[in-house]
Amino acid sequence: MSSAAAADVVAAPPSGLEISAVRRVDGIDVLRGLSILAVVIHHITLRLPLRRTVIGKLLPGAIVNDLSWNGYNGVIIFFAISGFLITTNCLRRWGSLSRIEPRRFYRMRFARIAPMLVGLLAVLSILHLLHVPMFTINPQRASLPRALLAALTFHVNWLEAHRGYLPAGWDVLWSLSNEEVFYFLFPFLCVVTRSRLMLIGVLLGFVMIGPSARTVMTHNRLWADYGYLSAMDIIAIGCLGAMMCRALPFSAGERRAMRISGGALVACLMLFRGQVEQLGIYKTGIDATLLALGTVLMLISFAQSAERGSRMTAPLRWFGRNSYEIYLTHMMAIFALLPFVIRFDSAGGLAPLWYALMIALSGWLGALLAKYFSEPMNRKLRATAVKRSANAGAAG
Repeated sequence: MSSAAAADVVAAPPSGLEISAVRRVDGIDVLRGLSILAVVIHHITLRLPLRRTVIGKLLPGAIVNDLSWNGYNGVIIFFAISGFLITTNCLRRWGSLSRIEPRRFYRMRFARIAPMLVGLLAVLSILHLLHVPMFTINPQRASLPRALLAALTFHVNWLEAHRGYLPAGWDVLWSLSNEEVFYFLFPFLCVVTRSRLMLIGVLLGFVMIGPSARTVMTHNRLWADYGYLSAMDIIAIGCLGAMMCRALPFSAGERRAMRISGGALVACLMLFRGQVEQLGIYKTGIDATLLALGTVLMLISFAQSAERGSRMTAPLRWFGRNSYEIYLTHMMAIFALLPFVIRFDSAGGLAPLWYALMIALSGWLGALLAKYFSEPMNRKLRATAVKRSANAGAAG
């Protein structure tokens, strides 16, 4: 789950211009902040079960489950946001998806994804070689070179589905594998189809296949969640939403209705999990599709209204702005504090404090890496790519 794209205001400058600084959409950052919190809390709960703590015993069981087990739904929301933002940025740069320049598209993706990914893999490799607990790869599942190959060629999801889970610091890369395989195909689909209607048809094909890929097309439970086709429909819905947002300006009343209906759909799927299961929606695989649809309705409303966020949402926006870095590194923050929990609070009486500390440390680590490493590297690599393109154009 990278969702590594700027939550920019949807506006269309002349085709081909590079966008260096565009105001962010606060509503999208809030949504990303909520999603990354769901992921971090889920991973904390796996090590420090909320239901066994004092606060978990005081809260109703349904609320405890909603707080504990929405991490996967958080990733689904990230997939939809990613498709929406990447497509929006492509439309802004080139004016039309059929005019995408694949080489330039890949350079932009590389600049955003590669610095954090390579840095993370370097740290994880060192921790493995030092045999640090919770970071050492089980040799029956993969060697270090095999894990590195999977991470760098974006098939960690396939490796885990066939060999079993890698350590948690590696496991988070399953979602990045899904995203980057989709974005490897995306510019080619845009250029080859040429027609917007044909591209929409291809993306709708992914949407139609997705529910079956999560249910009837595999007997591997992990692959049902992690498989490429299990995620491509979610990203495709985000892409379709961006195309709709570009083509159809909605009135204030329509945007409000989209925001309310989309928010209600997302809330129902994430807060009434028991009822959703009783309706048999999980068995059909359309729960992820509906969650992506609700997310996209909100994204269109946020993007076209571009309202400024309030001070109350500032912390969520902060988490959302740094969500890619937080996602890749939050397990390090959790594991850094977990030994103290085991040693000093095995009964979980101070669980709210530990949760708060782990969430805060995850956010601070991600924000520091974004400010001093990934964003500077992103700007430097993009500037280099633009300069090379300009030089090549001048030479031509």
